[in-house]
Order: sequence, then C-alpha cells, then structure tokens
Amino acid sequence: MAKPLVSDELWSRIAPLLSPHHTPGPTGGRPRLDDRAALAGILFILKSGIPWELLPQEMNCGSGMTCWRRLRDWQSAGVWDKLKAVMLSELRGAELIDWSRAAVDSSRIQSVRRS
Repeated sequence: MAKPLVSDELWSRIAPLLSPHHTPGPTGGRPRLDDRAALAGILFILKSGIPWELLPQEMNCGSGMTCWRRLRDWQSAGVWDKLKAVMLSELRGAELIDWSRAAVDSSRIQSVRRS
C-alpha cells in the first residue's frame, strides 16, 4: 500500500492552523471537501507537477479546481507562513537547524543608507 501524502503527524501540525469553515445551509449546496483530502490533492499536484485539471478523481481529493481554491484560500489566510513558523520553532528547539549553511539574500534586506 502506498504511503499517504498527508501523514497523521503532518495533519496534526496543519489542522490547528486552518480556520473553521461554514457548513452549507439547509437550502442545499455541495458538501465541502474535507481539508485533509484537499491537502492531499494539493501535495499530489505539487509533487507530480501535473496540471490542476488532471488531478485523478480516483484519489478522492476532489477536483483540481477545488484543491487550487483551497490552496489560494489558505495562502491568503497565512496558513503556510504559520506552518513555517511552527516548524522552525520546533527545529530550533531541538537544535536541528544547521546555521553554517544559511545564506542571506540581499534582495530581501533593505540596506542602510548613510547621508
């Protein structure tokens, strides 16, 4: 059996960072795709490099467009920045970051101007 794209360990880190979503009203609407399934679809697309519209339906990850929208929504909500901060904090706490290989990109840091 294939290894799942979203392990329990990864999901336990990401799930608390996601904002709660609204359930469809009593008048109907399509049920919302489970966040974990959407994340699996996003990871599959990013790992395989296939176009969003070619996401295999057999994976039960919804459509490629659904996954793309969820990725967009999570990006605008800052989920990935929060996840990066959580992971860096854990790595720093465990002293697992090798700072000897770190580099600073000067295009991202404003230089000090002297008059």
